[in-house]
Amino acid sequence: MTTVSTVPTTQRVLIANRGEIAVRVIRACAEAGYASVAVYADQDADALHVRLADEAVGLGGATAADTYLSIDALLAAARKSGATAVHPGYGFLSESAAFARAVEDVGLVWIGPTPASIDALGDKMTARRIAQQVGAPLAAGTDEPLAGPEEAVAFAEQHGLPIAIKAAFGGGGRGLKVVRELSEVAEAFDAATREAVAAFGRGECFVERFLESPRHIEVQVLGDGLGGVVVVGDRDCSMQRRNQKLIEEAPAPGLSVEQRTRFHDAARSICGEVRYRGAGTVEFLLAADGTISFLEVNTRLQVEHPVTEEVTGTDLVREQFRIAFGEGPSIVETPNPVGHAFEFRINAEDPGRGFLPSPGRVERLRIPGGPGVRWDSGIEEGDVVQPAFDSMIAKLIVHAESRDAAIVRARRALRELTVDGPATVIPFDVMALDDEAFATESFAVHTQWIESALLPKLETQARPAVVPEAALQRFPVEIDGRRVVLGLPAALLAGFGRPADPATETPTADPAELRSPVPGTLVRWLVDDGADVGEGDPVAVLDAMKMETTVAAHRAGILSQRAELAAMVSADAVLALIS
Repeated sequence: MTTVSTVPTTQRVLIANRGEIAVRVIRACAEAGYASVAVYADQDADALHVRLADEAVGLGGATAADTYLSIDALLAAARKSGATAVHPGYGFLSESAAFARAVEDVGLVWIGPTPASIDALGDKMTARRIAQQVGAPLAAGTDEPLAGPEEAVAFAEQHGLPIAIKAAFGGGGRGLKVVRELSEVAEAFDAATREAVAAFGRGECFVERFLESPRHIEVQVLGDGLGGVVVVGDRDCSMQRRNQKLIEEAPAPGLSVEQRTRFHDAARSICGEVRYRGAGTVEFLLAADGTISFLEVNTRLQVEHPVTEEVTGTDLVREQFRIAFGEGPSIVETPNPVGHAFEFRINAEDPGRGFLPSPGRVERLRIPGGPGVRWDSGIEEGDVVQPAFDSMIAKLIVHAESRDAAIVRARRALRELTVDGPATVIPFDVMALDDEAFATESFAVHTQWIESALLPKLETQARPAVVPEAALQRFPVEIDGRRVVLGLPAALLAGFGRPADPATETPTADPAELRSPVPGTLVRWLVDDGADVGEGDPVAVLDAMKMETTVAAHRAGILSQRAELAAMVSADAVLALIS
């Protein structure tokens, strides 16, 4: 639905994010009559969200830690631009109570839940206790952080395997490890802690009983901050790899009236308990035997919010604005969903290589259109999917009068879609739609279905060209007597005043070299320097585009390490020699 705001149009909204979600919020600002302020890391200086915003402010860095995760840099940008409000998007600092407090402490409007709500629900252990208080369904789990892997082992011995070790803060599958063998607990605990620190700055983890092959059900809510909570709708987000979603749909198919009511009532009660303000999502697992277990609350806008928008006619970003600026939600009861919607995350990943990140330049892009087709993206033809950030190119959303009709429309839209350059998940999407388990009458997908059923069938794609270094070099210049700091690409400056290099013969690659499959950070060696390894043995772990990627030995022999821990490595960089 379209609502007319009574809030003065003098609002200047700084979007503390990048890419697709920044573009989404910029467009909502334009329709609401607000000025939009984009921020950017060096490599995003010419990104779509920067080009579309009314104003853009550089954050002066090339890493997430120095830019989109830097509270100081973001607040400085807000001061410089004269922003009156901050929208955090999703990911990065969107669920940081510290950031929310810092924004409010300097007199700006935080377009999100109160810091107290983020504290209560962002800590998954506290959220579990709240869920218990209101009678929401829960699987067995711990209510305090694990002191070490020994406590996880003790829990598994008491409650049985499998177990899930989870980061207490954050979401998106980061810091989540499923363990099916006691011998793997210590390694899983270390990996979950490491991922949590890298993604959220905090490493506390807890453990709970893992439900095998469950569905992932979400409930979208809007809270007025006074105790009133309205459920907007529900979604199924079971199509996941590495605990990160790829295909989402609304409404959740195949639920009984009783099940849907339980989900909605539990979500409303949990959020009402903390007087929730703004948009949020309450997540549950639904086991094959009908067991329902509360999972977590995401105190932000979800990536998959468009499917709920499409079937309810509710603009969730505009609702966030209304609530933040004191108007309250425009709806007071759950809308009846109209039709069915799917969202396909068009990621730069190679499904045939286990969804390995595939950053690179989008050389050609043909976007589908027609009735019921929506394209949300922060990338245009010629833009680069940056290796330092997430792998998303776009979200393809389709809506039709029924689930079966939406599947037909989705097939058509995916046939129209062309992305040349990076490897993408499009072949996976096509295969998923044609699988009997995804069909409406025989619907049988679950959170492990992709890896167990589809992954072995997927073929590899060509690797994209290496993305050039995008860092800027800054130096002061004077323009009309005023000092201005100018930033230029380092690669451009490197070519000034230097003759072209003479053509040289490309050296033959050493067959002993173990090369990095993706650009990323070397976070762990799994074997010692000088160890004897077999072909296919896991030897190192890279953090690449928000996912940990295990590197396997390409042949048997003695491994000699050539890269340092914590080093940033490019694609095809030599990690080790195996001879």
